[in-house]
Amino acid sequence: MIAIGQYNDLRIIKKTDTGLILTDGEKEVLLPYIEVPKNAEVGENINVFVYMHKDNRLVGTSKRPLACVGDFAYLTVVDDNEDGAYVNIGIDKDIYVPGREQKRPMFKGDHHVVYVYLDESNDRMLASSKLLNFVEEEDIDLEEGDEVSLLIVDRSDMGYNAIIDNKYIGLLYTNELFDILNPGDQRKGWIKKVRVGGKIDLSLQPMGYGHILDTKDSLLAELKESGGVISLGDKSAPDDIYDRFKISKNAFKKVIGGLYKDRLITISDHEIRLYVDQDAE
Repeated sequence: MIAIGQYNDLRIIKKTDTGLILTDGEKEVLLPYIEVPKNAEVGENINVFVYMHKDNRLVGTSKRPLACVGDFAYLTVVDDNEDGAYVNIGIDKDIYVPGREQKRPMFKGDHHVVYVYLDESNDRMLASSKLLNFVEEEDIDLEEGDEVSLLIVDRSDMGYNAIIDNKYIGLLYTNELFDILNPGDQRKGWIKKVRVGGKIDLSLQPMGYGHILDTKDSLLAELKESGGVISLGDKSAPDDIYDRFKISKNAFKKVIGGLYKDRLITISDHEIRLYVDQDAE
C-alpha cells in the first residue's frame, strides 16, 4: 500500500509523455521526467516521496522534503489568506495549515514549528501548529538520563518548549540555560525528569555521575595544557564557566570538589590549580 506523505519503494512499469509510471502493484504514481534520476529504466525499483497533487493524482518526487507525514518541523510560511496559510516543505507542493489548526495567526514570512499529518478524507497533507494535539503524553518510553534529540519550539514563562525525538514535548528551564536558543534549533539533550501527568523536564547537559567522571578527565587535561592554572573557581560567574566548559556552575563545583578530595587540585574563589605536593619536592 502506498504511504502518502512518505518515501515509497515503487517499480517503474512504463514511460509516458509526462513521466514514468510507478506502482506498488495496486496504485499508480506519476514521476515527472524532471524528477527522474539518470539511467532509471522500466522494471527497476525506485525510492520516491509520494504526495497527492491538486488534480487528485498521486505524484512522486526524488527531492528530499523537509518533513514527512508524522514529523514535527520548523517551516517557513510562503502564503496566507483568510482561511489559512501555506508552508514550504522543500518540494513542488506547499502544505496547507487551516486557520483552525493555527496556534496563533500565521503570515507570509513567518517561521513555525508544525506537525505534518494526513487528511484522511482526501489523502492530502496538512500541517498544524497546535502541537499538543499530536505529541504523546501517555506511556512515555523515556527515563532520567536518556540522551534525546530536541527541536526547540518556542519560549514560555519558564523556559523553552522542545519536541523530543519527534514524539514528546518537554521543557528546558531558563535558569538552567547558558546558551542562546531559538525556535527551530536542533540540539542534543537529556531527560532530567519525567513527571506525573507526562510533563518532561529537559537538560542540555548529560545527567549523572558518569558525566562528572568524564568532565573531571577533561578539566584535568585542560589544566595541564594551561600550565596548571585556570582562572575559574568557586565564585566565578555561571556564564564564564559555561563559556569555558559547557557545563553549569553546579556541575563545575561537583567536578572541582571531586578533584579537590582526590588531592589533584587546589581551589580559590576565582582560580583552580593543579595540586603540588610540597613534601615530594
